[in-house]
Order: sequence, then structure tokens, then C-alpha cells
Amino acid sequence: MDIESLPARYPTHEHDGKFWESLGRVVATFGFLEEILGKAIFSFTATKPYRAEEIEAAYEKWPRKLEEALIDPLGKLISDYEKAIREHPKTILKREEIDNLIFNLRESSKIRNVVCHGSWRVPNSEGASIPLFVDKKLNEFATPVDCAFLEQVQRSVAQLSCAVVNSVTCMGWQFPGSSGPGNVIMGD
Repeated sequence: MDIESLPARYPTHEHDGKFWESLGRVVATFGFLEEILGKAIFSFTATKPYRAEEIEAAYEKWPRKLEEALIDPLGKLISDYEKAIREHPKTILKREEIDNLIFNLRESSKIRNVVCHGSWRVPNSEGASIPLFVDKKLNEFATPVDCAFLEQVQRSVAQLSCAVVNSVTCMGWQFPGSSGPGNVIMGD
């Protein structure tokens, strides 16, 4: 292969810069969702009441739980968030609301894997590209992706992030790292 003769920005040279900007914004918004899920896990685990005889054991496990919230991939964060919100005895959200939120988070994680791990093929005449991506069940992604698709995904993930924040703030707590309303979960 003659590396010196490759087009500038190879292998991404066939796509418009707006496409890459849109893709980058989707990836960044998924990163934001992961941060929000980690903070929500912290919120629900930090405020869960324990009986006196359970406190020591819960406290010993908590640092590892917080560490996982910082390093785990999106799928595991969704599972940990689901467990934390469902096990909290004072959760305000109705079961159907939690079910719907978790379902939407899991569906979005499928798209996250495509946009983050797909190999982007040459776009068609409308600027849409079908990335090469095969999931663990050997299902091949076959949807043409263009800027409009990416912008819709970005908006959807931003809305999911807000829904996760709301699941914390509706409990009367200030979302960690914000200056919003509510009771501070833990002081400095």
C-alpha cells in the first residue's frame, strides 16, 4: 500500500465534515449519559436507608460500587442504575416509568455501540452510510445513517440523560455536581 498517496484524512475522507461533527456530538452525548448514570447510581446508593446491622457491610461495598460507576461501560451502568433505583425504598417513579426509562436506555445503548464501534463505509449520493457493525448475536446493522439520523440520536440521548437526572431530582435531591435545587446528598 502506498501510504504517501492516500487522500488527506483517509479513511474518513469520503464523508462530509458535518457528518463527522454530528457523529462526534453523538459520541460525546453518550459519554455524558455515562457520567449522568454514574452520578445517579451514587445518588440512589448514597441515600438508601439501611438497618443498623446492615450499615457496615453496605459501607464496605460502597467504594467499589462508586469505582464501577466511573469505569463500567454503558450496558453495565444501565443495569446498576436499574438495580439502584428499583431497590431504593423511596423511589418516586412508578414501575412503568422505570420500565420505560430502562427500556429506552437499553435501546440507545445498541445505537451507541454502532456509532462508536462501526466501520463507516463510503456514503451514498444522499450522504448516508451503512456502518459495518455486527452485534454479539451476529445481527448486522443495516440502517443508512446520515446527519439527520445522528442529530435525532443525539437529541434522544440528551433527553434520556435529562430523564435520569429527573429520576434523582424528583426525590428532592440536588443532582451531584450541579447547583440545582434540592437537598445536597453529601457535603464536601
